[in-house]
Amino acid sequence: FSCRFIFIATCVIFYIIVIYKHPTNPTTPTNPTTMPLIQSIINFPNRLLKSIFKPTPRGKIWWIVVVIFVVVLIAGGYDAPNYFNRGVDWANGYLPSQIRLPHIAEHPYRLGLDLLGGTHLVYEADLSNIGDQSPKEAMAGVRDVIERRVNAFGVAEPLVQVNKAANGSWRVIAELAGVQDVNKAIAMIGETPLLEFKEQNPEPEKKDLSEEEQKQLDEYNDKAGTRAEDILSKIRSGEKSFEEAVSEFSEDQEDIKEKGGDLGFVLKIDPRFSSFYNWASQADSVGTTSNELLINSEGFNILKLTDKRQGEEVEARHILICYEGAERCEADYTKEVAEFKINELKLKAGPENFEELAKENSTEPHATSSGGYLGWFGKGMMIKPFEEAAFNMATGTISDVVETPFGFHLIYKINQRPTSEYKISRILIRQITSESFTRPEDAWKNTALSGAHLKRAFVEFSPNTNGPQVGLEFNDEGKDLFADITERNVGKPVAIFLDGQPISIPKVNEKITGGRAVITGNFAIPEAKTLAQRLNAGALPVPIHLISQQTVGASLGADSVQKSLKAGLIGLILVALFMIIYYRIPGFLSVLALIAYTALVLAVFKLWPVTMTLAGIAGFILSIGMAVDANVLIFERMKEELKLNKPMGTAIEEGFKRAWPSIRDGNITTLIICFILATFSTSLVKGFAITLGLGVIVSMFSAIVITKYLLKLVMR
Repeated sequence: FSCRFIFIATCVIFYIIVIYKHPTNPTTPTNPTTMPLIQSIINFPNRLLKSIFKPTPRGKIWWIVVVIFVVVLIAGGYDAPNYFNRGVDWANGYLPSQIRLPHIAEHPYRLGLDLLGGTHLVYEADLSNIGDQSPKEAMAGVRDVIERRVNAFGVAEPLVQVNKAANGSWRVIAELAGVQDVNKAIAMIGETPLLEFKEQNPEPEKKDLSEEEQKQLDEYNDKAGTRAEDILSKIRSGEKSFEEAVSEFSEDQEDIKEKGGDLGFVLKIDPRFSSFYNWASQADSVGTTSNELLINSEGFNILKLTDKRQGEEVEARHILICYEGAERCEADYTKEVAEFKINELKLKAGPENFEELAKENSTEPHATSSGGYLGWFGKGMMIKPFEEAAFNMATGTISDVVETPFGFHLIYKINQRPTSEYKISRILIRQITSESFTRPEDAWKNTALSGAHLKRAFVEFSPNTNGPQVGLEFNDEGKDLFADITERNVGKPVAIFLDGQPISIPKVNEKITGGRAVITGNFAIPEAKTLAQRLNAGALPVPIHLISQQTVGASLGADSVQKSLKAGLIGLILVALFMIIYYRIPGFLSVLALIAYTALVLAVFKLWPVTMTLAGIAGFILSIGMAVDANVLIFERMKEELKLNKPMGTAIEEGFKRAWPSIRDGNITTLIICFILATFSTSLVKGFAITLGLGVIVSMFSAIVITKYLLKLVMR
């Protein structure tokens, strides 16, 4: 490092001496013996810095060119990270040890079936028994099931499409790149979609760990504990902030991790975080981080107290009289009758007989055993009208009639107490238990209810939150089975399995006898639609039959890639030579723009990501010619402007301005064709259309922006 520093310092001193001997001020006489080339080299850094930092049009051009260069450099590094990382290693060798340039991670191109090798399968669907379901919806469900199955099988980037044949039959085309066990994949795809409703297994089969499994468990948890201690040490020493450590190390759920590990306000009555609450209650102040690891059933926790507030909790009972049209109501009262009945109970109710009245009259499920007891609850845990009434009334009194979407309520407030609430964030390093070595399905047992009893699944919106949820509707037999399942699982989860995988585990709030249910959750609309589609696919099995199988060898793909790359390289060199020989300096600049175009479009192929097939590579090679075509139109127009004796700057502006309509119209027509091919064609043609379309879009940027500013930069 000392030698490099001395070398750089010597160069700087030499430059200063030369500047002193050969001043760059045009008004100062220069040494007549100075050669023009040396003088230009000496002046160039000063002119460059002035152009960049002075707010002149030329300075702006420099900035644009620098930005383009940086973007292209990053894109090139993304395209070929091995070469980029070698350059980074070389540069890091000249930098102090405290400064290190980062590497770019390897992101391989997604290769299609014809390049990677694999299997091409064609199935024909039997839609004779789909009833009122539209063929498109049924086939979309089948496609979704097949995609999930081949993903679970480990197929690299499967492509599953639905097409309607000329004879009117519907077909499913599956391209499984890199498949090794073809027969197993065929068997998996051909199975009928299976929808199951399962309840918790109260006595899952106990499995004694083998000596090797126990050793693996102990080793994993020891490493997890050591890792957690190391993270805590980094936070306490200031090497990492708590937020940085959450982002880098935490193994918590993704939605919690994205919020910086925020668990929200933790209540004393929440059994999941009782140890967290106890720690927070003894913490010094907001912003305190735990000095030791807190261990619970999930693993090792590092906590931070981010906020605290004083709250209140209420202990109460209630009587509910629901009516037809109210949410989850099984009673047959009209609203007027329900209102009359609740007012009648209001006259009778007192603290001493409230429990008995609730057991005898409340329409709430299990009120006969609970007497309407709700336990302790804080703010935000009940629906708003109910919560407001409960917190605003005096202890030991009975409320007026309260109406909610569930019906009419009477509330008996037993007690109220102050409580502290603590907002806690955490870093979680998970540990494993003996259950990790048992099969997940052992925790659930089958019920008699299955997809054969589901009439349909659909997306609807909650009247309370206006958020999307998935509705279920069962047939007559399924309605009775579902009522029995929900009755014996009130307060417990019931899991919905599709193809052996749990897709939803909703908690049962009450017995459901109407043959309809909802799956609620923090759904986005596309997620709710996808879930409904999966349920419909399981509820409506569509038999499919294999009619064609074609196997492609990987050696053919490798050979095709080599020939395609060779063809593309030859084409690029020939085009570059033509542009340089015919257009000279503008041609050379167009070649630089073409190199930038190649780096950018290949990066786009990775980021999209585009599945590269042989036809897709052909589309990319064709787009190289189209990228140069725009430059040819611009340069020819510039030549015409120069023949009219216009200044170079004006000729450049007019060349781009007058050539743009032709470039725009030609590329738009190409993009329209690419859109049509990508929308209505099958995989091979679609790959060609996508790569060509993306290439055309990027080529317009390279021709209109990159070439233009390079020309303006060298205009003098």
